[in-house]
Amino acid sequence: MAKKRSKKNNSSKKISTQSNAFQDLEKDVKTNNSKVQSSGIPKYVADRMAKRIFFTAGIPTLLGMSVFVISYIIVTRKIAEIPPSSTIAISALFFLLGLGGLSYGILSASWDRAPGSFLGLENIPLNIQRAKAAFKPASQNFDEAKKN
Repeated sequence: MAKKRSKKNNSSKKISTQSNAFQDLEKDVKTNNSKVQSSGIPKYVADRMAKRIFFTAGIPTLLGMSVFVISYIIVTRKIAEIPPSSTIAISALFFLLGLGGLSYGILSASWDRAPGSFLGLENIPLNIQRAKAAFKPASQNFDEAKKN
């Protein structure tokens, strides 16, 4: 009678070769990732945007929330009668101002190493072109996929 071969030996060899293959794959991924440069927003630009957003969006948003508190104090102490609709309208105006400030803070930031001007109005058209260019390849890919 012939002896049967043990399956343990064959399976352990396969596992060791598979684990080596995955280690090699991980090494390839690490080397490829180190070569790729990030095309994101540089840190100095992001910091500049954050400062502008804080002032142009943060302050109006805080004022929009404080309208409710101030209106409550005025009405409860019977200083004046304020209709609820005007409280909501004034706070909505501040929130819209904050939303506009958010867009302004992002679009007015200079991408140069130098900080740029105080208001940054000259950077808005250039940053709008950059934003359009960033989304252009994605929209072209979508149109091509839609045709097929």
